[in-house]
Amino acid sequence: MAKWEGRNFRLDGKAVFIAGAGGLGSAIARGVSEAGGTVLLADLDLAAAEKVARSIQKKKRPCRACKTDILDPVQITRATRFCRQNFGGMDVAINCTGINIRKPSLKMTGEDWDRVLEVNLKGAFFFAQCAARTFIQQRRRGKIIALASVLSFFGMEDRAAYVASKTGLVGLTKALAVEWAPYNINVNAVAPTFIPTSINRETLAGKFKQRLIDRTPFQRLGKAQDVVGAVIFLASDASNFITGHTIPVDGGWLSA
Repeated sequence: MAKWEGRNFRLDGKAVFIAGAGGLGSAIARGVSEAGGTVLLADLDLAAAEKVARSIQKKKRPCRACKTDILDPVQITRATRFCRQNFGGMDVAINCTGINIRKPSLKMTGEDWDRVLEVNLKGAFFFAQCAARTFIQQRRRGKIIALASVLSFFGMEDRAAYVASKTGLVGLTKALAVEWAPYNINVNAVAPTFIPTSINRETLAGKFKQRLIDRTPFQRLGKAQDVVGAVIFLASDASNFITGHTIPVDGGWLSA
């Protein structure tokens, strides 16, 4: 019988490509680094990615930053090539990019809809596709992880495009997991509840904040660190037989 070892949950020796340097992306980058991973952090806002990279480098941990548009497969491929050339390969690809346009459905325009679906779903597909090509070229196991949402499973007003995109992401995760399993590629997602970040702090205030807390059995909003643990688990060897799943990190939201 194989001996279980705690290092299965570590990321030592793994090169991790992360797209998105926002609130969750930056927290995940720091968490991956603390777990032993080498990080390449990409964002359309290069200054934001470089700021996070410097904070990780100050702790004597390897991290690089690059500019990447999630909607441009050429740029994503360039980033994966950079990862391979500088880190000796790529083991994990984590997509933390995403946008939301909060607007009543009766007032949503075609441009609004297309923008949200492009970034959240089309961009997620391009990112996974480029990562899978890299893993196949390397002929070794690869992990692809996306950030879905609790709203992948639950409707909410003023968020039709966002809900549609994140629900689609769950389906995309299942489809790619089945298709790429023969290449030894795991494809999974994490579905966080509402996490206060610099982008949505104003939204998560007042009556809406209390509404969310009342709906959550643990009676609080989620924190970025709540999401980091689930992502590191899916990136680690401890999850090697898990694919096609979306893990809610919701404080019991979906069970209430």
